[in-house]
Amino acid sequence: MDKNSIMTLKDKVILVTGAGGGLGGTAALALAEQNAVVILLDKSIPKLEKAYDAIVEKGFTTPILYPFDLAGASEVQYEDFATILLEKYGSIQGVLHSAVEFNAFSPIANHDTKAWGDALNVNLNAPFLLTRVLLPVLQKSEHASIVFTSDASAQQTLAYAGAYGVSKVALEAFSKILAQELEGVGKIRVNTLIPGVVDSPLRKRAYPAEDKTLLPKMASLKSIYPYLFSDESIGVTAQTINAQTYFQG
Repeated sequence: MDKNSIMTLKDKVILVTGAGGGLGGTAALALAEQNAVVILLDKSIPKLEKAYDAIVEKGFTTPILYPFDLAGASEVQYEDFATILLEKYGSIQGVLHSAVEFNAFSPIANHDTKAWGDALNVNLNAPFLLTRVLLPVLQKSEHASIVFTSDASAQQTLAYAGAYGVSKVALEAFSKILAQELEGVGKIRVNTLIPGVVDSPLRKRAYPAEDKTLLPKMASLKSIYPYLFSDESIGVTAQTINAQTYFQG
């Protein structure tokens, strides 16, 4: 696939969690540029508004703002959210799980209990809950795409990765299990995206001493997100995709 090809997402409704974050905001802008109706979900209203303004200022399709605390919401609130989407749109064509919780690298012996729980809630439990309640809404589409976001370092199960590493390893396994369960129906494809090393806010927190001027910008990912939600990726499922190398294969 040519990374420069045009991948229209017209008439597709795509939910992006963590849309107020660096990668989430980058993804939302890239999807909106291809004419998708993007639902921006984040717990921070100011960050949501910033992502909203970035899309509107470009003249792209006006996105939808949805403030939502993934870690603090109850199961009923998740179900209510799915009902709202069903009633408003009838179906949605994509979910990008881009929300992330990361504090710092830490040895297990010193890992803070609350930080452990927060990371697992946002990085693993929330994607499970949100995916489960949205499956009926996604299944009303002829084709739909679910994309989870992981991390190359998590695949290596490095020391000090803590709850963040554990949650990402588990998330990739969850993605593959779900993909196999849905493969027979053929309507919903499920993949894990590894953005790779880019100059993102999370990277700044994880490696504060690193020279970020040497890293690719987040905008370098603008091709992979539309591809994963466009009809060009139909049939691609149960894959772990490295954004930095995928188009070179």
